[in-house]
Amino acid sequence: MALESNRQRDAIARALRMARHIAGREDVAVCKRITRFEPELRYDKCELCIAEDAWRKVVDAGVEPRLVFAHPDLLKAIPNASLHYRGIALLSRKRVQEIAGSVDTWERSPERARVSDQKALKVSRLYNAVISAILLDSTDWTLEDGYRNILATVGITEDGAMRNIIGQEAEQAIKERLLDWLRDRQLVVSPAAPSPSASDWMLKDGVSMSFGSEPDIAFHKAGKLVVLIEIKGGKDPAGALERLGAVKKTFDETPKGCKNYLVAGVVTRTMRERLAEMHIEGDFDIEHILRDELAWTRFLNEIFHHALRLTAEVAPPA
Repeated sequence: MALESNRQRDAIARALRMARHIAGREDVAVCKRITRFEPELRYDKCELCIAEDAWRKVVDAGVEPRLVFAHPDLLKAIPNASLHYRGIALLSRKRVQEIAGSVDTWERSPERARVSDQKALKVSRLYNAVISAILLDSTDWTLEDGYRNILATVGITEDGAMRNIIGQEAEQAIKERLLDWLRDRQLVVSPAAPSPSASDWMLKDGVSMSFGSEPDIAFHKAGKLVVLIEIKGGKDPAGALERLGAVKKTFDETPKGCKNYLVAGVVTRTMRERLAEMHIEGDFDIEHILRDELAWTRFLNEIFHHALRLTAEVAPPA
């Protein structure tokens, strides 16, 4: 029941964030700026990867081309117009980055964006090629279809962002709970009152513990790294392999004999196959160890009893 309640809270938080963002309709404001853009735009359809039949379909429908097809000059003047064209093209920011370069700053902080001629052209070509394909595949495409695509893209983007925010909060929660447990067990030698703002602690039997970002939690003994825990709390499956790549890089750099553990927000089937090939002692589900007392006890026993030999076996909850 605890896990179900937590999932429900996460679902509510995600839905509220998405609803508030969509209600703000940043895409509507961007569309108005595109409409009011005064300089004349000359479209070289071949140069900008716009299919002739797709162009004709837009013009015949009485739609202003700038509302459908991206232009480098407009993107340089209004960087967050990327949101509009990317939405029509149903492209994620990650996919755009992989093909043409990152547009994160364009869309999130357009006032700080510096858009080069080359990148503006490359991104425009990508958007227009995809938009042209969408138009050519539709027999009765309208601008409203494009707006629906934008709204769908905004929702998908916000859902992914919310998954990562929840994951980051879970990462911090694990560190805080771990500190509380160590303090309750009187396993901390210094500082006497550990807090989440600190980063290094000396535990009993000469074991030191450090919090960081890469790695997230490291244990040393006699100056040697003996146990390492990487926490990847992101729940978006789309970025799972990318997160696993960062984990592998960290684990590959650990000395021989170090026991490596992963605490993950999501483990896909492909991740599971890759984990089996990595230098890793075990992995844990971040939500389970935070919400399920038995899973938390298993985690503690693995780290502090089996790996570090710092405690006797921790009893499971009654």
